[in-house]
Amino acid sequence: MAYTTINKSTDYFNTKLISGNGGTQSLTGVGFKPDFTWIKSRSRVDPHSITDIVRGVASQLDSSLNSAPTTHSDAITSFNSDGFSLGSQADVNRSGTTFASWNWLAGGSQGSSNTDGTINTTYTSVNTTAGFSISKYTGTAANATVGHGLGAVPKMIIVKNLISSGSGAENWYVYHASLGNNKDLLLNLTNDASNTVTTWNNTTPTSSVFSIGSGDGVNKSSEANIAYCFAEKTGYSKFGSYVGNGNADGTFVYTGFKPAWVMVKRTDTADTWIMYDSKRIGYNPNNYILEANTTAAEYSSDRFDLLSNGFKPRYDWTPINASGGTYIYMAFGQSIVGSNNIPATAR
Repeated sequence: MAYTTINKSTDYFNTKLISGNGGTQSLTGVGFKPDFTWIKSRSRVDPHSITDIVRGVASQLDSSLNSAPTTHSDAITSFNSDGFSLGSQADVNRSGTTFASWNWLAGGSQGSSNTDGTINTTYTSVNTTAGFSISKYTGTAANATVGHGLGAVPKMIIVKNLISSGSGAENWYVYHASLGNNKDLLLNLTNDASNTVTTWNNTTPTSSVFSIGSGDGVNKSSEANIAYCFAEKTGYSKFGSYVGNGNADGTFVYTGFKPAWVMVKRTDTADTWIMYDSKRIGYNPNNYILEANTTAAEYSSDRFDLLSNGFKPRYDWTPINASGGTYIYMAFGQSIVGSNNIPATAR
């Protein structure tokens, strides 16, 4: 069994469903004051909205686009003690539209500069207990290191350039430990894992820093970047890989906890980024699907089981379970048994 020091995962991550009203509203029930909130319309083709405490609540990024952030004073208007407040901005609060929000706790504030790397961050907000940090830094176009503050080796890093727009716009770059330090994925595109030197400088992250090469996507000279870094925490988060088997009794992926949120990406060929959570419909196998790299509304089919100790594809669908296909995933959830003996049950 996987025992954990995180007895209540919803102190650090939680999904909150939203019914848009086109005006203003304050959402409670998240369980903490979020530092990172990702909102996506469920019922409409609409953009993603990603907001964090380091950039400020008015700054929105879209995981399906390579564009710079947009500023909206009427989207998320504040992070609150048990959730967040929304204005009338349609991407997060359109009347008659349903939304999903996924919320993570970092350091509880914008934080301060981390000086562990050769580039000092402008701000780093870090939660070492949950293994999550948010860092803003300015690129130098030369091989460098950036401090993440986790005190543990990150297994997944997502970086987005915040300045470039138009013809110079930069993609979302993803490091995943299962792929190694010479490959990257692009969150806003379907590309397979590609070999690269200029993204992660062929250097594995350490417990204090991650490495970046000279590539514009992570290190364009004099331009700001945001980095989301994740370290594994037993019984709460897992960043791994699996091989599909191409049938309805799909590969079982052991996480050691009951997943509340899972994102999967095929890596050996081009395919979409698939996101599931345990609250949109809330029972197996009809888990609703959203895609990180598109603005598509959610769709459902009998394709995925979220279980007490992992997850299992239930369909020979290429984004999650092609025969011989290779996949990476990130998952968050509730431990099977914590130090307070809280059990997790299958749905």
